[in-house]
Amino acid sequence: PICTLTHATEAAEVRVTSDARIPEYAIEISRRDTPWIPGPVFAIRFDGPRGLTISTDRHTFSDDNRALTAADSGFGNVLNGLEFNDTATALLTDQAVTIPLAGAAPEVQKFRACTEAPLA
Repeated sequence: PICTLTHATEAAEVRVTSDARIPEYAIEISRRDTPWIPGPVFAIRFDGPRGLTISTDRHTFSDDNRALTAADSGFGNVLNGLEFNDTATALLTDQAVTIPLAGAAPEVQKFRACTEAPLA
């Protein structure tokens, strides 16, 4: 099964997925008001008790540039950032979208449980 974690704010919608058959994790951040202006490096800064910043140059955009997606075979840092911090800020060149993480920890724990379930 594909495990999914979603959260929506006025500024953006975030979707984290995991497909154990590949295996691959992905985070997609869709802006509501304006498209992303493509840039060479995408980063997420997590602010809070276990703050960290992670970045990649392997991100892609939807056809209309409203959705940015980063994928990898491991997502421990992303999941820890979402579970243990106060905010996540998506950064691309001079663009920043901040997502509050209040209430995210139980949902991340459910997502982790889904990703650890045996394949049928």
